[in-house]
Amino acid sequence: KDVQKEREPHVYLSKEEVKEKIQSYNSSVTDKLKMTLNANGIYTGFIKVQMELCRPITVQSSQSQGRCSPSSTETAFYLPDGCMNTLHISSTNTVREVIEALLKKFFVADNPAKFALYKRCHKEDQVYTCKLSDREHPLYLRLVAGPKTEMLSFVLREHETGEVMWEAFSIPELQNFLRILDKEENDQLQILKNRYAAYRGKLEEALRGVLKPG
Repeated sequence: KDVQKEREPHVYLSKEEVKEKIQSYNSSVTDKLKMTLNANGIYTGFIKVQMELCRPITVQSSQSQGRCSPSSTETAFYLPDGCMNTLHISSTNTVREVIEALLKKFFVADNPAKFALYKRCHKEDQVYTCKLSDREHPLYLRLVAGPKTEMLSFVLREHETGEVMWEAFSIPELQNFLRILDKEENDQLQILKNRYAAYRGKLEEALRGVLKPG
């Protein structure tokens, strides 16, 4: 079940409550991804983000980072569904900053505004997926929910819903999409040709057996 916006009231923890929560969190961690509380009250930790992208992403080569580069250095491809990534963030990082850091980590050249971060949680034997606002703090949500991803997990999706707004994409991105479609079309065509060639071979072999004298 998808919920369009967060409707739960926000609960702000005191410094002492944060300290107790972090101690409880770390005692329950099984993957060594613990949280660290700093003297200034800011804490750091890890979140895991599952990628659920329906459209191709555009990846820029590492050599072209930080300078203007021709479109030939960018490649578009479909990310495998369910791909999981781990980010080290602080309690001050917002959803928008997490999305930007995630895309930067993998050299994704697409506009961060095309993506949204969702939280997925279990309540009363149902799974709810809720889009987070840009001002939410994912690490705080992780701390409150505890380390178990069954209770809370994060998902990255395309921001747009419904029909794709192709005018939001750049010309190099659209050209890459066309190249991907051409490749997929040729691959599917070759599969069909091979399949029918196999059928034809079996039929011809059967006909030779029937027409064989004797």
